[in-house]
Amino acid sequence: MTSLEASRVEQSLAWLDRGTSEIFPNRPDSDDLDENLIQRLAQADRPLRVKFGIDPTGAEIHLGHSIPVRKLRAFQDAGHTAVLIIGDFTAQIGDPTGKSEVRRQLTPADVAQNAQTYLDQVRPILDFDTPGRLEIRYNSEWLANLDLSKILELLSTMTVGQMLAKEGFAERYERGNPIYLHEFLYPLMQGYDSVAVQADVELGGTDQKFNIAVGRDLQRHFGQTPQFGLLVPILIGTDGTQKMSKSLGNYIGLLEDPLTMYSKLEKVPDALLPQYCELLTARALDELPENPRDRQKLLALDVVSQYHGSEAAVNAQKAALDLIGGGTAQGNAVREFSLAEIQFPAKLFYLVSASGLCKTSSEARRQIQGGAVRLEGDRVDQADLTFNSPEELHGRVLQLGKKNFVRLVP
Repeated sequence: MTSLEASRVEQSLAWLDRGTSEIFPNRPDSDDLDENLIQRLAQADRPLRVKFGIDPTGAEIHLGHSIPVRKLRAFQDAGHTAVLIIGDFTAQIGDPTGKSEVRRQLTPADVAQNAQTYLDQVRPILDFDTPGRLEIRYNSEWLANLDLSKILELLSTMTVGQMLAKEGFAERYERGNPIYLHEFLYPLMQGYDSVAVQADVELGGTDQKFNIAVGRDLQRHFGQTPQFGLLVPILIGTDGTQKMSKSLGNYIGLLEDPLTMYSKLEKVPDALLPQYCELLTARALDELPENPRDRQKLLALDVVSQYHGSEAAVNAQKAALDLIGGGTAQGNAVREFSLAEIQFPAKLFYLVSASGLCKTSSEARRQIQGGAVRLEGDRVDQADLTFNSPEELHGRVLQLGKKNFVRLVP
């Protein structure tokens, strides 16, 4: 291939680099189709099989989970086959990557219920309709039927030393935290998924490199051409510091209502806007507004449109503007509540009660624990969450349900 041809190929595959942290193996100067993914894509005589696995360990997906799914859609749009693996078998173990403790094992019923909600949530992202563009597979198809001889064969491909090199295992071992033998099986089972579906490419976050590399080793062991690994960044959460996580409360769920989703996105810290726009939208980055506030609004409108439609996104934007401006929301004026009479430190349940959103503190506790209370659009479920000074709450909107709002002022 001439340098001009190579340049044209790279331009036509610009989508491959957007939001990609690493491709491995990656030798851009090589004509070996097993070491150069761009060449492989350009010269493929068939659609590549691009694997992405989801373990349905919970009921809700957040925007951080959507990033590799969006990359999977990009492969679909380029004419390749997305192989979406629902890890109904591996979810019963749980990926130990990055975990300081052993994960709780789920029941088959838990996994089945979660799997259906996962598919519903990725439907707005993936092409479910074009023939040949999507395969949905459940890894219990092959993992549930492995006999002991096959399991021993898988175990014989890795050493304990290699396993302890995996993120999290070494730290747990050093701290004396238990590592159970079934956890060692997880990367081998995820790797065997690649063998079972004959993957050409596997997608994952940057924390999945070890597991994807195991898949390459197992494919080689079973006589297949090893897959490429394509890693995407881990999305930083709305707090601007830690990765997006439900347990940290810094997440934006795909199932959240349009107003909540919009309100969270338009408050994304300025420093994170380039990453969010690159990973969560298809907009040309050099055409984004220079003003961070305009960029936040554009980001929020774009992402909400993807999951709820453009009309719902526009309505959410109007409602959010009403809240911020002290205008009307859901047809009602947003009243103000003065914090002057509140003695700090103050707990959330007391603020909800004192502000008049609930008649009693016990009712406030129930509403908070039931997920009905939001602060600035973020759901808060800790009734005893403590605020040390009124400055922490100045100008913020406290919300109960969909229609009751109060703005906290000095």
